[in-house]
This record gives sequence, C-alpha cells and structure tokens, in this order.
Amino acid sequence: MNGHAILPREFRELILSDSSTRLELVRLGCERDDRMLFSGLSLTARAGEIWQITGANGAGKTTLLRILVGLHGFFEGERRWRQPQWQQDLLYLGHQPGVREELNPLENLRYACALNHQAGDPMAALAAVGLRGFEDVPAAHLSAGQKRRVALARLWLERKAVWVLDEPYTAIDQDGVAQLDAQMQQAAEAGSLVIYTSHHRVGDGVQRLHLENGRAEVLS
Repeated sequence: MNGHAILPREFRELILSDSSTRLELVRLGCERDDRMLFSGLSLTARAGEIWQITGANGAGKTTLLRILVGLHGFFEGERRWRQPQWQQDLLYLGHQPGVREELNPLENLRYACALNHQAGDPMAALAAVGLRGFEDVPAAHLSAGQKRRVALARLWLERKAVWVLDEPYTAIDQDGVAQLDAQMQQAAEAGSLVIYTSHHRVGDGVQRLHLENGRAEVLS
C-alpha cells in the first residue's frame, strides 16, 4: 500500500450527521466449553473512538466481536447499539478474508458494493491497498496477504458508521500497516467508531480492552 487515501466527503457527512453512534455493553459475559471467556464487561464506546481489543489466543477476542455484530447469540448481559439500523451501518471484517475465490479482486469489490448498495470506486480502492495491476487475477491465485488486501479495500469503499475488524493487520506488510493505520484514524476523525483486535496499536488516544483468564479490563 502507498500514499494516504482521503475518506470520501459523503462518508464524512454520513458519519458526522449521526453523533449518536455508540455501543453500550452491560455486564456482558460469555462461556465456551465450560470455560468463562469473559464476564462483567461494561463499557461505552462512542462515535469517533478507536477501541483496541487485546488478549492471548483463545481469550475470546473473536467471540466478543461476533457478539457485537450479532453472529454469536449465546451470552449473558446486554449489548446495546444506539443506532436505529445498526446492522446496516456496520462493516465487519472477520479473521478470514471472506473473498470469493472464483472472482477476481475487482469483481469481489463490485459484488460487495452491490450487496451493500454502495457506490464507491473499486479501482481506486484496489489502488489504495497496493493491488493496482491485480484487478483481473482470480482470487484463488492471490497470496494470503493479497487476499487480505482485497478484503481491506472495502474500508475505502463502504461508508459505514461502525467498523468492527478482526485482526486486520494479519498478512500485510509494513507499508500496508501504515496505510491501514491512517485509514482507521481518518475514519475515527470523521466520526466513525472503530473496534479492532490486534496487538498493534494504531496510535495515541486509542481505548484499550484486554481479555485475560476470564476477565475483561479497560486499560487507560
């Protein structure tokens, strides 16, 4: 990836027009295989914030994200999205790239745009993540890092109020890390709420949540 992409004005207007975008967790807990992953988790996440979730493998980071986006329904406590149509206003990128291997990168992004009723520029998004020249290569022939970049290109396309990203830095190089840092920071500055799992810290001012041994702790 190279250069610094600027968020579309339409994205900025969408986010800034709804300052109520936030998430509240009230004594949230989840158990798996008779083991408590986390319990008593209470926090408020507001528009314009970046939340970093850390913890060892198996600590429950991915499970927590799946609870947040409505893909895991077995939990105690409350998850409250303060956004009327929160599922339509949320972009979730899971740990797996989620790329259709029978399609090329350009077709994948066009498919995502059509599915989410977005009118972004897939070619510009691919260029932003360093995939210029790979537009017509079948995804099945791409490396793991390139597939990850195809998935991340959606961050340059979809004007969502909330981003939930599971290990977004996996399999991308140093330039890609810097570019993703910049894009996440720009999204937050525009008013988006960004929640991600990784041991990589985007920058100063990031809110931190650490999961360990069944406990969830908000760090200063």
